[in-house]
Amino acid sequence: MSSTHRALERRPLLWTAAIAVPIIAGAAILVPMTASGAVDLPDKTAAELIAFAEASDVDALSGTIVQTSELGLPDLGALTDSMGGSTEGDSTGAADIDDLISLVTGSHTAKVYLDGESARLQVLDRLGERNVYVDGDAEQIWFVDSETQTATKLTLPSEAELDALHSEAQPDAAPARPDAEGALPTPDDMLDQALARLDESTEVTVGADARVAGRDVYELILAPRTTDTLVGELRFAIDGETGAAVAASVTARGASEPAFEIAFTQVDFTAPDPSVFAFEPGADITITEKDLALPTSRPDQDDTTTDASAPVVIGEGWSAVAVLPSSSEASGQNVFAGLDPEQLAMLATVTTAVDGGRVLQTSLITVLITDDGRVLVGAVPASRLVEAAQTGL
Repeated sequence: MSSTHRALERRPLLWTAAIAVPIIAGAAILVPMTASGAVDLPDKTAAELIAFAEASDVDALSGTIVQTSELGLPDLGALTDSMGGSTEGDSTGAADIDDLISLVTGSHTAKVYLDGESARLQVLDRLGERNVYVDGDAEQIWFVDSETQTATKLTLPSEAELDALHSEAQPDAAPARPDAEGALPTPDDMLDQALARLDESTEVTVGADARVAGRDVYELILAPRTTDTLVGELRFAIDGETGAAVAASVTARGASEPAFEIAFTQVDFTAPDPSVFAFEPGADITITEKDLALPTSRPDQDDTTTDASAPVVIGEGWSAVAVLPSSSEASGQNVFAGLDPEQLAMLATVTTAVDGGRVLQTSLITVLITDDGRVLVGAVPASRLVEAAQTGL
């Protein structure tokens, strides 16, 4: 199974943006994963099921995926209203924020196609149709938005460039390059991430056999051993024939229903027709071209210099906290002191005051903005972020 490489960013396509902290999640909403007496797969222990999933070599499939989020976010209407009124005659800010909120709440449907070096994600929901075309052979990715009639062509570094960069930085390691499998959000990709982070902090069990998207599946359950996290459990539906995950879910601690879900409602493990990966922009499409540039300098393995702007991780496992340092402009200043009354009122509608800052709380993710401008994020209670901000532990 392939690892996930997140080298690309584009707001309208981050339909799984809620998975930005140490939570790997998803599941079925139209095909809920329930035990089925008609399904009786050969018994596997937890270790055997993990090995079965890790040995999966599926690199071609097509299907329909549904993602839903019920994170318990506060009403963010005031935020979009404020953005819309911030610039006379320009509602771009409001549209951006509204799109982002829509992407991490509610449900979304997409068609997914994978075939070795090629991939396509076709998002079909109220935000309009958007497509991502990944062409590994041509070393390019297209982002296409049918609503705005725009397309961005991103050219990737060549294999030779990546080989040269990586061989100088780490001569004994294989070059890291995004591939089609893992470039798009699927339950299998999320299972890859979960298994890569699996350690003694997680209890692993096997659930009941079930059916998802017409497939007989095993159920793998991952549960934190610590109570110092908002996550209650992760469940993955693993196809009994291929070992690929076809559904997954994450449930908040103490909750009975998943807070974030993604699953196939239909899946076919044969190679898609090559025509689905072809994209030729029409004359009415506005095209922007960008190159994904390589670093201008190569890291020295003996260099202990750290990037002051890079996030710092405090703690380990499920209770880990990511800390984004304040900008140089905000350093030593109270970031809330410069806000006008309207902005403060808007902020108060979506956050709660705590010692040393303000907190945005969801069922799975907590964000703390400190008075001095730092941002702390974790799948932990607010008290854990406050403690981390004050003590660095």
